[in-house]
Amino acid sequence: MPSWGLKSCSEEESSSISRSSIQEARQSRLISRQHGVSKHSGDRFIPNRSAMDFDMAFYLLTQTRKEKEKAAALASHPGQTYGKLLAERLLPNRNRILAFQARPPASSSTAEETREISRSADRMLLIPEMADDYYLNVLDWGSRNILSIALGRTVHLWNGTDGSTLEMMMAEDDLGAAASVSWAPDGRYLALGLNGSDVQLWDTDSQRLLRTLRGVHRSRVGSLSWSNHILTTGGKDGKVVNNDVRIRSHVVHSYRGHRGEVCGLRWSGSGRRLASGGDDNLVHIWDLRRASTATAPRTSQGPWIHRFDKHASAVKALAWCPFQSNLLASGGGGNDRCIKLWNTENGTCLDSVDTGSQVCSLLWSKKEKELLSSHGFGQNQLTLWKYPSFRKIIDLTGHSSRVLCTAVSPDGCTVASVSGDETLRFWNVFGSPETTKRSPPKPPPDLEPFSSFSRIR
Repeated sequence: MPSWGLKSCSEEESSSISRSSIQEARQSRLISRQHGVSKHSGDRFIPNRSAMDFDMAFYLLTQTRKEKEKAAALASHPGQTYGKLLAERLLPNRNRILAFQARPPASSSTAEETREISRSADRMLLIPEMADDYYLNVLDWGSRNILSIALGRTVHLWNGTDGSTLEMMMAEDDLGAAASVSWAPDGRYLALGLNGSDVQLWDTDSQRLLRTLRGVHRSRVGSLSWSNHILTTGGKDGKVVNNDVRIRSHVVHSYRGHRGEVCGLRWSGSGRRLASGGDDNLVHIWDLRRASTATAPRTSQGPWIHRFDKHASAVKALAWCPFQSNLLASGGGGNDRCIKLWNTENGTCLDSVDTGSQVCSLLWSKKEKELLSSHGFGQNQLTLWKYPSFRKIIDLTGHSSRVLCTAVSPDGCTVASVSGDETLRFWNVFGSPETTKRSPPKPPPDLEPFSSFSRIR
């Protein structure tokens, strides 16, 4: 009978061959490790066993239909974003049954690590008579690159293009000091909320008072926010009022829901939803579509979409996310110290972080998924956070008193901050402008905005 080229061997010879084969295999693996052969190597068509989790693969194959639907529903919930990212980092390849090649190790370099952020301010200006009042909103940066700041009865303008400063107006004695400022979307008209309950509208090109809105509130107006031609005001009387500045009877709607002073107001980017924060520790979400645009004012008792009552102190800091329209960030005062993220569609709290100090203001980056907060007693710092992990990127220190207000430049790069230490500081937080545009030609002296004022270099 033909042997087909095979040679028979004894049991002893077979055992000897097996032992030698095992030794050769072990030596081969040792040599491979010494020469740096990657354990992640694999063939395009042959699964790599070292890259597979057989227990997880068996569970995925035997998972029932109901279990799969439940898992899919949980994964799609907005609050699971951070958990999903964490699972992908800690449990790689768990969602794969056959792995032909293991995933390469994640790169350690990230955008915020490569971007240089200076811990000190780029510029500082002295601002005497700055009131150390948590409830005021006395700083805003307009679309024309002009920064406005209210100091007592005087409102100053700082031109971000040439660095000049101007004194725009002096409030009358009986009207009280300015408690809030807010630029209209076009960057030309400036609204002032006064301690004496009035609201003024100024044309900064001609430096003249256009009109005064009276009878809107019974006490100081500490918060303002624009949505196109609608100027929304928040007062110490707890009212939130929509004013159509185009018409004579400007009050078109009044919201009632706060039991204390309204110290924070922010319209969403779409202009459809309004967030208000108050001294009663509440945050309300209102919908413009539920408001009346008739000339006769209409008051709503509790028509809010959502009422958030998770803060333990006054809520002044509010910021709508620019890349996720239904996401709102809010910050609480000294007894709360927390930043909370809200899904304004279903009213759920997505996350909360204890910052350790009073939260005075919040700003989202227009370029990266980052959130900047300013704080009170303790370090009196600005803190940059990574979203959605809420990992602290950097603390910016320099103020010797709480950082009351912040504003971001039109290009989204520079942040201005004012503090009870009577200084105005500028920080290069969010990077440099992507493109440098040529400056427009300078207008003749008689047409230049604020030309009637002397400039202070």
